[in-house]
Amino acid sequence: MELHIRSGERLTARQPARRMRRGYTLVELIIVMAIISILLAIAVPLYQRSLQRTKESLLKNNLFTLRTVIDEYTFDKQKAPQRLEDLVEQGYLRGIPLDPITNSKDTWRVVMEDALTSVDQTQPGIYDVRSGSDLTSMEGTQYSEW
Repeated sequence: MELHIRSGERLTARQPARRMRRGYTLVELIIVMAIISILLAIAVPLYQRSLQRTKESLLKNNLFTLRTVIDEYTFDKQKAPQRLEDLVEQGYLRGIPLDPITNSKDTWRVVMEDALTSVDQTQPGIYDVRSGSDLTSMEGTQYSEW
């Protein structure tokens, strides 16, 4: 059995047809794009959750550090700090840490102590510090309650 492709060329049944193939077909490109889309649909939410967990962990660490330093300042000076900048000025911190949820160091909410429970009853100061964000954490609580 012989097939004639061009004048003078013969193709036998044993020889595969040699097609000139350049590039990819549209179907192949669509399949590859679909696979990439599925992988991205899985990877992006996992990445975003990982970033959120990292921010929450950093917030907990910053709150612990600030609260510890406020307690140390209050114990050493026998009065609570009036503002967070006092902790930096007195050398207790190198700088006020960022609130990772709001991405700002100016959004910390300070809780002032009651004058009756303060060490120096004439001048109450900062008792606690909280995040300035009203968003809800992955645990279901608001960051401002931590």
